[in-house]
Amino acid sequence: MDPRSEVLLRQAELFAGNVLLAGLPADDLLGRLPEAHGWSWHAGEQAQLEARFPGRSRFGTAPDAEDFTAAVLFLPKSRELTDYLLQALACRLPGRELFLVGEKRAGIESASKQLAAFGKPRKLDSARHCQLWQVTVEQVPAQPVLETLGQHFSLELEDGPLQVISLPGVFSHGRLDRGTALLLQHLDRLPSGHLLDFGCGAGVLGAVLKRRYPASQVSLLDVDAFAIASSRLTLAANGLQAEVLAGDGIHAAPSGLAAILSNPPFHQGVHTSYAATEQLLREAASHLQGRGEIRLVANNFLQYAPLIEKHLGPCRTLAAADGFHVYRAVRP
Repeated sequence: MDPRSEVLLRQAELFAGNVLLAGLPADDLLGRLPEAHGWSWHAGEQAQLEARFPGRSRFGTAPDAEDFTAAVLFLPKSRELTDYLLQALACRLPGRELFLVGEKRAGIESASKQLAAFGKPRKLDSARHCQLWQVTVEQVPAQPVLETLGQHFSLELEDGPLQVISLPGVFSHGRLDRGTALLLQHLDRLPSGHLLDFGCGAGVLGAVLKRRYPASQVSLLDVDAFAIASSRLTLAANGLQAEVLAGDGIHAAPSGLAAILSNPPFHQGVHTSYAATEQLLREAASHLQGRGEIRLVANNFLQYAPLIEKHLGPCRTLAAADGFHVYRAVRP
């Protein structure tokens, strides 16, 4: 059981009704709170919740239309995303209770101050290295419009400017990260066919691929609902059409790909995780056509070359700069 869920269950009587659990972990919490339902923006956790508790959690960037008696927000990593989520919940809870739970090392003490916009926050519990806070919503905010919260920036590329729209909580929010910038310089001579942007974030790489290779089918894949929404906005801002997929890992990708391009994630919340990239490298060959290739960028300290060699064959370093390597391998 996630320690944040354990803290809630210490005072389970507070959550006995039709409570919305926003950003809930994929544990047994819904089983212990049979009237509650969930809202998840992580495709992998949503899939696990749906398998165990069919119909009791939904995936997306906003809560569903169903009324709820109270809501609990499991603190996300991003302060900007926390602001949006709290407003999206508080606008539906006039005079009712909004709870915030999170780990101390994730900044729950600081984040609790964001509750003051709606009323007087109070700490209910501190245990399992977590805290639980509550506020009665007295100042009801307007319903936030997610699209208006996007940060817009333009990338000056060889074939013209690219407009990017980044939503709160998305990787490298509001700017181009150095790894992607390096990878963008090494997208020449890709094989013809279906191209995949794995871990698409705000859709920069996928949009560049579709513009540079307009005859190719391009798919963008991410685990996060806010990244999916960002990618769709970025594509639309540039008059481009591509398939955008929500899924947890490479198993959610199409097969028969000509190339997989990625600046793969290695952070999840406050924890560091390499699982998605390691799974990508283990299983990429099964999604690539013959002579299909993978190109990815990674921090120098991430030892991915041996994994690429093991599962795909000879690995070539296309570039090494600014603390990153760009790797290329071709499926036999």
